[in-house]
Amino acid sequence: MNAKPTSLLIVFLAALASLSGYLMSKASFIGRLGMTYVYKEYRFLKTWWKGALAVFIVWILLLIIQTIVERKLSKQKAIIVHVAFILLALVGLYFTYSDFQHTTSHRWLKERFHIGAYLFWLGWVIISVFYIVQKREDILTEKSITSE
Repeated sequence: MNAKPTSLLIVFLAALASLSGYLMSKASFIGRLGMTYVYKEYRFLKTWWKGALAVFIVWILLLIIQTIVERKLSKQKAIIVHVAFILLALVGLYFTYSDFQHTTSHRWLKERFHIGAYLFWLGWVIISVFYIVQKREDILTEKSITSE
C-alpha cells in the first residue's frame, strides 16, 4: 500500500470523526438528560472530542483489519470482503435509522445527533471503497527485484 493515499484517508477520517463527535455532542436537552441520568454508558458522547475519539478508534481498527485483508488475500477475495464490509455498514446504517425513528428515547436525541451517528457508518463505507478503488502493488515484482 502506498503510504500517501492512506495517510490522506486517515486525515480525512480524523476530520469526519471530529464532525461526527461534534454533532453527537449536540443532542437535544432531553437527550442530554437521558445520557446523564438513564443511559450513563453513553455519557461520553456529551463531550465532542470523546465521541470523536471513539469513532476514530473504531475506524482505525477497521482500517487495520481491511489493510490485513488487502495484504493477505488475493485481489478478488479482498474485494469480496470489502463489499461484505460495505453491506455490513449499510445494514448498520439501516438499523440505526430504524432505531432512531421507532425508539422514542432515541428519537428525542434530535437530528444533529442522528447525523453524527450516520457519519460513523459513512466512514466505514469510505474505508471499504478506498480499498476497492486502491491499486494494489505487485508484491511479486517487489520480491523479484529485492532478491536479485
